[in-house]
Amino acid sequence: MSATLPLFWDLSSVDKGKRIDASVELISTLEKLQASLEHRSAEWNEFLGEDDIEEEQYAQGASAARRMVHETRLDVLNAPDVAYSIRRLVRGLASPRESSRLGFAVALTELLSRVTTVSCAQILALLLEGSRATSNQTGQEERDLLFARLFGLTAIVHSGLFLRVRPLLPHSASAPSTLESCASVFAALRALACAKPWIAEAAYWAIGCAMDALAEANDDDLPWREEALRVLFDEEFGDSHSTDKGAEQGRSLWTPEKIALAMRAQRLWPEREHEWRGLWAPTIKHGNVLHPSNLVTLARILREGEIEDDESVAKIPSRAWRPQVHHVWDELLNELLSPEDSGRTPRGSFEDFFRIVVDESLFAESASNERKYWGFVIFQKALPRVKAVDLPMLFTKNFMRTWINHLSHLDRYLHSFARQIASPIISTVQRDPTLGLAFILQLTGVHGNQQFDKLTRTKTVESILTTMNVEGIKEYIARLMDYARGGHSYWQHDIQVIDARRSWVIEQFAALFRNCAIPKNDEWMHLILDWFVIHGIFIVKKKFRRGSPAAAYGVPLPPLSDNLRRECRECLLSCLADLTRLSAVTKSANQTQKMKGFASDGQLWISKVLQTIRQLEEDPKHVEPLIYFDQADREKLQDAFKMVICLRKVSGDKKEEAQGVELLLQSCILRFYVGDSNHRGDVASLESCIDSASRLFSLSQNNLDSNESFKDDELQVEPIDILADLIIGFLENGTAFTRAVGNQTFSLLSSAVKDSTIGLILTQLERRDPSELVADFDEIDEDDNQSFENNHDMGGGSNAESFLTGVKDDENSKSDEASNEELRKKTTGFTWANSTDAKGDMSGEESEAGPDDDQMLAMDDQLALIFKDRAREKKGKGKDGAQREATHFKNRILDLLNIFVRRQPRSPHILRLLVPLLVLTFSDEKQLSEKAAGLLKSRIGKLKEVPSAIDIVKTSDILNELHIRARKVHSRDALAAIGLCSLYVSRSLLSVGAEETVRLAYNVSLIDFTERKASDLDTQFFCDFIRRYPRAAWGMRAVLLDAPAKAVNTYRQGQAYVLLQMLLNHLPLLPDTELEEVGAFLRQLQCKLYSVISSACNTNATFSSNLKEVLKLALVGARTARRLAAGCKSFATIWEPTSWTELSNRLVAHDRFKASAMLVGICKQIIQSTQIYQVPSSIREAEHIDGQGLGVIGRSKRKADVCLDTGVSDKRRK
Repeated sequence: MSATLPLFWDLSSVDKGKRIDASVELISTLEKLQASLEHRSAEWNEFLGEDDIEEEQYAQGASAARRMVHETRLDVLNAPDVAYSIRRLVRGLASPRESSRLGFAVALTELLSRVTTVSCAQILALLLEGSRATSNQTGQEERDLLFARLFGLTAIVHSGLFLRVRPLLPHSASAPSTLESCASVFAALRALACAKPWIAEAAYWAIGCAMDALAEANDDDLPWREEALRVLFDEEFGDSHSTDKGAEQGRSLWTPEKIALAMRAQRLWPEREHEWRGLWAPTIKHGNVLHPSNLVTLARILREGEIEDDESVAKIPSRAWRPQVHHVWDELLNELLSPEDSGRTPRGSFEDFFRIVVDESLFAESASNERKYWGFVIFQKALPRVKAVDLPMLFTKNFMRTWINHLSHLDRYLHSFARQIASPIISTVQRDPTLGLAFILQLTGVHGNQQFDKLTRTKTVESILTTMNVEGIKEYIARLMDYARGGHSYWQHDIQVIDARRSWVIEQFAALFRNCAIPKNDEWMHLILDWFVIHGIFIVKKKFRRGSPAAAYGVPLPPLSDNLRRECRECLLSCLADLTRLSAVTKSANQTQKMKGFASDGQLWISKVLQTIRQLEEDPKHVEPLIYFDQADREKLQDAFKMVICLRKVSGDKKEEAQGVELLLQSCILRFYVGDSNHRGDVASLESCIDSASRLFSLSQNNLDSNESFKDDELQVEPIDILADLIIGFLENGTAFTRAVGNQTFSLLSSAVKDSTIGLILTQLERRDPSELVADFDEIDEDDNQSFENNHDMGGGSNAESFLTGVKDDENSKSDEASNEELRKKTTGFTWANSTDAKGDMSGEESEAGPDDDQMLAMDDQLALIFKDRAREKKGKGKDGAQREATHFKNRILDLLNIFVRRQPRSPHILRLLVPLLVLTFSDEKQLSEKAAGLLKSRIGKLKEVPSAIDIVKTSDILNELHIRARKVHSRDALAAIGLCSLYVSRSLLSVGAEETVRLAYNVSLIDFTERKASDLDTQFFCDFIRRYPRAAWGMRAVLLDAPAKAVNTYRQGQAYVLLQMLLNHLPLLPDTELEEVGAFLRQLQCKLYSVISSACNTNATFSSNLKEVLKLALVGARTARRLAAGCKSFATIWEPTSWTELSNRLVAHDRFKASAMLVGICKQIIQSTQIYQVPSSIREAEHIDGQGLGVIGRSKRKADVCLDTGVSDKRRK
């Protein structure tokens, strides 16, 4: 027994792995001990001679003597360790320590399944005796005993002991289990379920497992199987011949556990339906729990916990609520939503079941939050099992209402759990993308809400769209188009409701383009663009023929309103803006490249839209354009399309530029069709673009009927400047489409940019007086009002009304959008009211006529007042609004400059951008200054390419201006930005050999820094130059050498010493011919440093703060000379050890410096570095090999030596 005792400890471990390992080791040990036991047949036969009836009497509670006999039988038939282990495992089931109950139950189950010398009655009696409750026990002790009985009975069931009929010994007639012992197990489980409600579910789950074992057994192996089933069903569901009224009343009580047993019996023995009819009646009819007539009763049982067959009997109080749903739901869902490979046919309708039992019961308006929680859990269980065609059965009316309500408000009780339901939906779509459309249709369908994401503040629909494949997106688009077409029976007759639904469809189309995570495909994107063109620019009169590409769109019923057509045009431009910024892989005959704004076939998206427009213009039978052009406008459009054809023929180096001009020209053409606010401006832009394109690429204009006078005026202007001016106009317009087209066009035309073009762009960044901006806006308002009056006088009320409905929203400001919408409501409402009043007094044909002259005059007065109010609102914005618009515009101009620097890093025009960008960094507008500073630091400052073909004179002027600004700037950040620009310009000049120009600029700034106290320069400005370009900085050695003596104060003097040290640490590789210059410089440096230190020791001056920097500089100089002396012996005489030894002694003797061990230590290091003649020749040669050239001399290592030696000296001093 000593071998098995230690194995019980790990059975209580909280680690599952340890518990399993301990169980395996224990069982294997006990099996070996039991196998080694000698067969004592005579002794066993004495105990096995007892009949089964006595054994059953013992199980039911016989006398103490009888129990003693069976205790002895357990000891005789089994090894001592086995008998002890069985008893200890049974007792351990009641232990609350850690995970004892789990570990002991697993070990007991496995042991009972392997040991064949125990009977079911024995273990059952042992278990009942060990888990018997007494009156003096606490509540916790009582719960432990109930759990012990539950786990013990479950171990008997899972081990198969209660169905084992094989004799204990080969020659014995006694069986381990009988019908009576099996019935006793069932009775013990039922009694346990009646003891406490909270343990009933687990007890009946064990009964269900026993039913599964009975179903798997054969009649030949288990002769009394049918009798055991009949006993179980009669005791559980009741027998009509029973005379026990108490038992009859208990059997009439239907609980979820009883439903679970009925479902299991129905699944295991479907051929016994005729028996179930009698046993389950009258509560469950037709012998089928899932029969439609039983669903209401089933919903009540599962909701309330239990009901009586007799409605006159008072209802038993419901059980306490638990968050875990009953296992009966798994039985129900497995039956209704069985897998396809199971071979089972559902015996009920899942649609009716979920609607009655779940939706109308758990999600009812009067249902509690606890019941709704159960409903959400059941939805989660059913979701992975449901097929795509059955998804509408889950998203029922009450469920969707409850889900949306709890999602919409953070303070709802089930808000967090409602959000968790969206996760399995997205996971399901990720596993099967074909389900995405079905989910979206339910979330935005009849029971859901079109604005589901907005209403619930989630991104459920959007996330589902991102996980769908291309085919699913196409099917979704087809559903939306069919939805927008109208004419369905479910559409209401209210025109406002129809417009709202169609507006939602338009927004969904735009969202597909806007969301970058949705898989893009040319086919469905072209489909949506054509839909916007058909319903935004044309009016469909007749259904398209079957073979037409537009046949799928149909005729909308009722027709789209003017506001919806305006939304279609706006969304068309918005989608084109997204496509213009979208990068796509274009495939051509020669190559494959990634470009923005192009489809996969290499054609511009705007070109595809214009192609659709031209095709529809040639089909007046089916469509009618909203806008008619006169002959002059049509000639301009024809010239533009001819120019597009010519641009497509351009090849070679100018092909990219031709693509940029084509994009700009086709954008002007599209605005000609879509824009209705400034027609004259669109015509002028179109003419300018055509003329500039022909001049830029030297294209023939024989077939173009352009305005000759317009050409003559622009002959003196570069064509690229005209195109740039058009791009600037696009940016000033402020819409997403014009911004995207302007940026992409400029990116393609960046290689053709000239100096005049840069000047034109930089002019837009100049600061203007806000009063001038306000005046410009007032002029624009007056022009708009004048154009409105002219149009009104020429075209009457219908033209005025069409103008009012065509007012465009400003995309840059929400306040402007609100004001424009308010203006539209005022004017539209006023014109509608007048037309209604006019029609009220008419009848017949007169009611269809327009308003008369008096009514038109009244409308003019009212409209004039409305526009005056609008003008006052704009003027009320004043300087702040104008300044804000100017800032936004300058930000867009900075985007152009960023594009230019990114696309043309070797352009000499970048140098011209530096000063204007620096000016913007000092701007009061934080956003503008930060963007300009970021462009200088992150883009220009990190360029690796050097500008080519620069003008030395202009570049020198730029460098000088930068240094002038650096001397007077009052910001450290601004000085850092100027320093980066100065380095960039210096690199450009050095690349063309203008080293003297760069050196002169830095010399002047260095003199200003050291000799002028008010100078804003710092050492970092010069250190960056020395570090980047040490060869050019070497030419500044004379000025640097004289700087300490001419410094305006001691601080600047110390900074000058730091710069000299930086110069020595970054000496370049010099040829042998220049080594004499280095030697001469070091001699002068040694003399000046010796003089400075000597004067500090001789006089009582206050000079001491810079002595440390002077000595450090001297140490660097001495080490530099020592390294040079390895290759040229003339350097050995530069630093005299005797002089520095004398100087060190004077410092030690000085009252002021002798306490500074650091200064003395640096002097000793200088002396050691100067004593070259004492170094062996081998070491000298090794140093010569290690220090070839004058590269970075001891930059990091020598500094570490200084600090290390100094630190050691300080420690010794202390």
